[in-house]
Amino acid sequence: MEESTTEVTINQAKLRIIQGDITQQDTEAIVNAANPSLMGGGGVDGAIHRAGGPAILEECKQIVSRQGRLPTGKAVITGGGNLKAKYVIHTVGPIWHGGQKGETELLASAYQESLKLAAENNIRSLSFPSISTGAYGYPVAQAAKVAVGAVTAFLRQSPTSVREVVLVLFDSQTFSVYLSALKEQ
Repeated sequence: MEESTTEVTINQAKLRIIQGDITQQDTEAIVNAANPSLMGGGGVDGAIHRAGGPAILEECKQIVSRQGRLPTGKAVITGGGNLKAKYVIHTVGPIWHGGQKGETELLASAYQESLKLAAENNIRSLSFPSISTGAYGYPVAQAAKVAVGAVTAFLRQSPTSVREVVLVLFDSQTFSVYLSALKEQ
């Protein structure tokens, strides 16, 4: 079976959609779908903390002691610890409450703030998981549209240091949904 991957070029930057494990990506940064406490947890968050080791948690604790819990839709950056990625950008996606509580805007903000932070730190490549679609219950089809829309909108703006964005999806079903969202762009 060939590796599931699709790539488009937007404003000289590449947007790739792949099926894989976010903790194994060798992009310069990976994005963590964190919770507001930044203390690790289940799903992607727990996997990144486990793979990256205690250095990431230590940096997260320092951030929280400086600025408090991370609000939904915002992002912060730490080193990558033991990961292949040099940095981890932690962002908090919204919990799904039926779609009438600003979830779309907050989810788009989580992607945009992560991308802005990457650009501010001259990061050339970063990988995103499917934010908010696990424990936070965001419907995958809607989340995929928001994710692809936010990333393409960011890349279409003026060129930044960001040359490659990879949406890393854990299973083939989620991969297919993101693929459809990309085709609809």
